[in-house]
Amino acid sequence: MKQRDFYFDNAKFILIFFVVFGHLLRSFIEDNETIYTVYKVIYTFHMPAFILVSGFFAKGFYKKGYIKKIAKKLILPYIIFQVIYSVFYYFLYNKGTFELDPFNPHWSLWFLISMFCWNIMLLFFAKYKAVYSLAAAFIIGLAVGYADWISNYLSLSRTFVFFPLFLLGYYLKKEHLYALFQPKFRISAFAIFAVVFIGFYLYPEVDYKWLLGSKPYTEMGAASIGAVFMRLGFYILSLIMVFSFFAFVPRKQYFFTNLGKNTLYVYLLHGFFVRVFRESDVQGFFTKPENFLLLAGISLLLTLLLSSKLITSFAQPIIELKTSQLKKLKDRSRAYARFYRKKLTS
Repeated sequence: MKQRDFYFDNAKFILIFFVVFGHLLRSFIEDNETIYTVYKVIYTFHMPAFILVSGFFAKGFYKKGYIKKIAKKLILPYIIFQVIYSVFYYFLYNKGTFELDPFNPHWSLWFLISMFCWNIMLLFFAKYKAVYSLAAAFIIGLAVGYADWISNYLSLSRTFVFFPLFLLGYYLKKEHLYALFQPKFRISAFAIFAVVFIGFYLYPEVDYKWLLGSKPYTEMGAASIGAVFMRLGFYILSLIMVFSFFAFVPRKQYFFTNLGKNTLYVYLLHGFFVRVFRESDVQGFFTKPENFLLLAGISLLLTLLLSSKLITSFAQPIIELKTSQLKKLKDRSRAYARFYRKKLTS
């Protein structure tokens, strides 16, 4: 049996931690310049890196049944969680009417729709040489910002804006990432993170919305020709930060490595906690900078919990439409029960 690559599982776990941490930080970016800076630094690489890794593992898109497989993996959970989040928001925000719009993804569910679209788009783009396909993808990503109608509808904006990263991941090989492990690259990566942090801190007027890829240029007050260069600059920044991040990812197995394969569970489930957190009075505790270290700890614990066997076993039926983990959990529970029963009677 082929051994699972620890490097990518480590990368995915670390990235999903930053997704959770970034979402928890969102409530404080308007009151604390340091937190706002950390937030923007995280958003330069965490989703772009996730998207690139997703493209890397889409190399089998041409195989028979692949589209059906990803539709089951992405579209069905999207529909299920779109309904669940609609019900959740109805009660959380005491809405007078129940709203369910299948074409406007709730919050983080955009990733499922976009991921499905990216895999479909590969059918066309992968036919051509990498240089031409990537050039076309980046041009589309730059041009789509001028379409005022582009929005959250079916996650169209993010689909086109982030597709170049998915496509780049598709063309990448392991050797390209492993080349980053040289000490000189890791030192450079550390320096890059430091420079970007300092830059964002010194220039807080840089709008974080440019990093989200979800709005047309007009909504960011930049409808002129200069908007293209602004987005191009953020493309370059994100690529530099993504590869700097990958230079830091360890290749060895750690206590969290095996949990890296459960990132979809964390991604879909953490939103309930984050939304309740944002509506609670607990936020008032996080007023001092040192308390944000506690928030990072909470993010880590939440990531570990939601990717654990216990949670994934119970959530698998609605996320993967399978019950294999739940059956294994039941079998283990019965085995433990028999074992302790024998111990007590012996």
